[in-house]
Amino acid sequence: MTPSPSINIASTLLADFERLRGASRRDPDVALEVRQDRLRRLLALLNNHASAFEDAISTDFGHRSKHETRLAEAMVVESSIKHALRHLKAWMMPRRVRTELPFLLGKNRLLPQPLGVVGVISPWNYPLQLTLAPVTPALAAGNVVLLKPSELVPSFAALLADLVPRYFKETEMTVSLGGADIASAFSSLPFDHLIFTGSTQVGRIVAEAAARNLTPVTLELGGKSPAIIDASANIAVAADRIAYGKLLNAGQTCVAPDYVLCAFDRVDAFVVDFKASVLRQFGNDPSNPDYTSIASDRHFDRLAGLLDDALANGAQVVQTVTDPASWKSLRKFPPCLILNTSREMLVRKEEIFGPILPVIAVPDGPAAIDYVNSHDRPLALYWFGTDSAARDRVLTKTVSGGVTINDCLMHLAQENQPFGGVGASGMGAYHGEWGFRTLSKEKPIYYRSNLSGLELSRPPYGRRFDILLRALRRLT
Repeated sequence: MTPSPSINIASTLLADFERLRGASRRDPDVALEVRQDRLRRLLALLNNHASAFEDAISTDFGHRSKHETRLAEAMVVESSIKHALRHLKAWMMPRRVRTELPFLLGKNRLLPQPLGVVGVISPWNYPLQLTLAPVTPALAAGNVVLLKPSELVPSFAALLADLVPRYFKETEMTVSLGGADIASAFSSLPFDHLIFTGSTQVGRIVAEAAARNLTPVTLELGGKSPAIIDASANIAVAADRIAYGKLLNAGQTCVAPDYVLCAFDRVDAFVVDFKASVLRQFGNDPSNPDYTSIASDRHFDRLAGLLDDALANGAQVVQTVTDPASWKSLRKFPPCLILNTSREMLVRKEEIFGPILPVIAVPDGPAAIDYVNSHDRPLALYWFGTDSAARDRVLTKTVSGGVTINDCLMHLAQENQPFGGVGASGMGAYHGEWGFRTLSKEKPIYYRSNLSGLELSRPPYGRRFDILLRALRRLT
């Protein structure tokens, strides 16, 4: 009986994992020079094949703006790799930790060591960035990596699987291709750490599978990220920046603003300025190469269903283009606003992940805070305005993965800050040094001095011990 292809692929996946794990166990002390070399090879893989990646991703989407791929994917990864190369030597140094008085003259240190095998399950919406961005801290921390790119971007995945063996040994990094069955087998492997980017629903499944192996996970899960327009905001500026943040990659961005909260008397002005910004950025022609297609017919139909549901339940749809029906042949979804929504509508309950933007009118800033806090904690929150007191109320009274003030998306690109979700929008963080720390085991070490008086605490116990214990209690 001939084994099925899925069984063969699963056995190959297990063999890849075992080979990587064997290599990581044989050489847990990965030198600075080795880590730097791996990062430089990752940078070469990225830069030497940038055009090929752009073409592959555009093919998978039907059309993907190459400028967006360069800006939001290649440049982000390149910046991350260069940042790691600049700071890696300092990150790897054992960290001094204060030693409490009773244990002087000894000393404490934290020694960062590689965890071992890091698994990365990446999504389809930013396949290059969300595959290689986690690889950067994994290699910086001295780990080996097993990758599972999304099957929904087959051209990209095939290209990556072809290129990785040209730059990395099979004991350093390997790519596993396949569909949902392989993704399930992948998440069940006993990784030393697993990074998953995708939906909250699938994230729960991945976390459950990882938990059976006590594998720690970093989950980036998206969610409904609000954009709050304060009474002090310049509406035209806010609308322009929200339009850009929403329509990058046609809204197929985990940190895209999912809905807008603004005062009742500012909704009309926002609509006018938003429409003007969309026309200025993308025009009225669906063939504009700067505007990206929806990645699949299924996702296009899902977005159309959101609009149909909103219209059927009394919402008002404001189109920003004159002939939205003509966009469907290119699988491009025309940007639009939805007004007069209700809590029962799907656009208020589901992550939109496309160029549809509900505008929810609220009485004031505290009402906007209440609305945010009555829902799952978002991956991102955006606030627009000049009133510092109102800004700080939002910052302290809400909890989200990250925040950008007076713009959208920009907190994600900060290598000196962590990036990650909270609650339903994810757990854990990476980027920059936070990624290095997440994917390292910081081993605590106590170096005892020969001049220590710790022998005084040994048996036989007696009056001397009682005096010592009283003295120690005063010092702690």
